Amino acid sequence: MGEKTTANLKIAFQGESEAYFRNRAFADQAEKDGYPQIARLFRAVAEAEAIHAMNVLRLRGIVKDTEANLERAFGTETFAFEKAYPGLIRDAEDEGERAASISFSQARDVEQGHAELYKKAMNDMMSDRMPEYHICTVCGYVTDGPVPEACPICQATSEKFRKIE
Repeated sequence: MGEKTTANLKIAFQGESEAYFRNRAFADQAEKDGYPQIARLFRAVAEAEAIHAMNVLRLRGIVKDTEANLERAFGTETFAFEKAYPGLIRDAEDEGERAASISFSQARDVEQGHAELYKKAMNDMMSDRMPEYHICTVCGYVTDGPVPEACPICQATSEKFRKIE
C-alpha cells in the first residue's frame, strides 16, 4: 500500500474512532436531557462510524488470527502502562491538572490489568475455560473473577460493574 494511503488510513481511523465515541457521548447527554429520539440518532450514526473504523482496520491489515491479535493487544496494553501513561501523568501533574492526572493514572492501572488478562488468555487458548468478565463502568477495570465489593482502581461499588456477554 502506498505511503500516503497508509498515512491517510491512520488519519481516517482516528477520525472515525473519535466520531464514534463523540456520538456515543452525545447520545448519553441527549438521553439525560430527555430527547430519546435524538439519542437514537446519535447512536445510529455512532454505529456507522464504527463500521467505517472497522473497514479501515481491515484495509490496514491490523486484524489477524486470534493468537496474533492477542499478542498485539498484550503488547499495546503493556506499552500503554509502561511507556505512554507515565508521561501523560507527569505532564498533567506539571500543569496542575489533577482530574486529568487521576484519569490517566486509573487508565494506566487498568491497562496493566488488561495486559494480564491478555497474557492469561494466551496461556489458556487451548483450554475450554470460559471466564465471565465484568467491567467497572466508571474506570474500565475488567475482572475475570467475581465482582469485587469495590473496584480496586477507582473504588466504585459492585453495582457499577456490568457483565460482558
